[in-house]
Amino acid sequence: MDQQFNYLKKLPDESGNLIRGLQLIQATEGYVSDEAIRAAAEYFHQTPVEVEGVLTFYAQFKRVKPGRFKIAVCDGTACHIKGAPLIQEWIRQAIGVAPGETDAEGRFSVEAVACLGCCSLAPVMSINGRVYGKLDRRELNRILKEYKDK
Repeated sequence: MDQQFNYLKKLPDESGNLIRGLQLIQATEGYVSDEAIRAAAEYFHQTPVEVEGVLTFYAQFKRVKPGRFKIAVCDGTACHIKGAPLIQEWIRQAIGVAPGETDAEGRFSVEAVACLGCCSLAPVMSINGRVYGKLDRRELNRILKEYKDK
């Protein structure tokens, strides 16, 4: 097994621990790479195809390395009614990234999430956990420019 994934040894190597192992990989690496699939398959006595099957079954796993700035756009009821689809479109226009994607430079990742728990600030997004609310197009573009310049 690749030394990079030695932390899997925290778990017993039984096949029943595969999901826990994949969760550990994602928590450590930010996503599950092809190399991680091979390491998990070897460690948990599975084939890479079986591991890939688990990854594609569960929506919690990401197969693309996230960008430096992780944008989460709330699409809960309050945010949706107050313009979350527009926020997602404006982000796509401003940085070329739609939910579920990462830009080519590895700077931005965007995902739509069910709720950020800030309904009174709708529409809301967060970037690396910092929440921005009551968004309009001008404020959104200002925020994105700030992160582009970092």
